[in-house]
Amino acid sequence: MTASKRIVLSSDHAAIALRQAIAEHITAAGWEAVDIGPTTPESTHYPKHGQAAAEKVASGDCALGIILCGTGQGIMMAANKVKGIRCGVCSDTFSARMIRQHNDANILSLGARVVGEGLALDIVDAFLEAEFEGGRHATRVDMIEAVEEA
Repeated sequence: MTASKRIVLSSDHAAIALRQAIAEHITAAGWEAVDIGPTTPESTHYPKHGQAAAEKVASGDCALGIILCGTGQGIMMAANKVKGIRCGVCSDTFSARMIRQHNDANILSLGARVVGEGLALDIVDAFLEAEFEGGRHATRVDMIEAVEEA
């Protein structure tokens, strides 16, 4: 399968079950889930998992990513430290659609202690079905990328 259909998934210990449910869901929708763990419930550090997933997207190995922690906030902050990553945390479908359409987000972050499985799957679908609109939004994405270089 090409990188264009590969999605990396990672989380901390708080979100293993939801991450695995998402992996099954996206696989059923025709995506290749690249689940990089963790697989055991011992406490782990979300920054390393956010960075690892972001590096797979930034390298081109995966087209998109979905990362999770308790709130989705910390792992999102870690992922956004990787050059070329635009990750947003979402707890509703409208925001998930907009981060793709307007911000060309390449990683979605979710909070396992914020959204339940049903809503999480709807958010994932909204994110994956949306496409970047370009135009005036491309100028703004270019501005975001320039901030990284400063």
